[in-house]
Formats: sequence, structure tokens, C-alpha cells
Amino acid sequence: MEFEHEADRRRYLGRIDGEVVCSLDYADDGAVVSMTRTFTGPPYRGRGYAAQITEHAVDEAERAGRRVRPMCWYVAQWFDEHPERAGLLA
Repeated sequence: MEFEHEADRRRYLGRIDGEVVCSLDYADDGAVVSMTRTFTGPPYRGRGYAAQITEHAVDEAERAGRRVRPMCWYVAQWFDEHPERAGLLA
């Protein structure tokens, strides 16, 4: 999967063969990235794409020195499944 960061729209897109299959929306106050929504298109669900884009967005926040606030149930679940990343939680 290829990731695209649309900073002006505050979202990440996940593409396969140029087609958007998933997205993650966020708000950023400079210290904390609040991940507000993940979405995977119905034909692509169940393939782990939401997990991939969440991991990518969390990695980007970590590289930027920011903490993460899960506002979306999926991102909260992702952190539950990755307790080794809990130190990033705001």
C-alpha cells in the first residue's frame, strides 16, 4: 500500500494501484495528534488496511515528536492491540 499525507486536509490516504482504499482523519494542535476517523471502503474491508494506515499515521506522529489521542474506536482498539506503543498516548 502507498500512503499519501494530505496535510492541508488533515488526513492520510492509503492507495493500492492508485485507488484510495482507506483513510485516516486527524486534528493536530502541535503537541497532540487526535485521530478522529478511520475508513475503509466496503470492498476492501477485512484485509488489514485500516491497521496499516493507523500504524503509518502513528509512526508519523512519533517521528514528529507528537503524542496521539485516539478519538476513533478503531484507533483506540489498535492501541489496545499494540501495548508497546502506549507511551505515545496523550
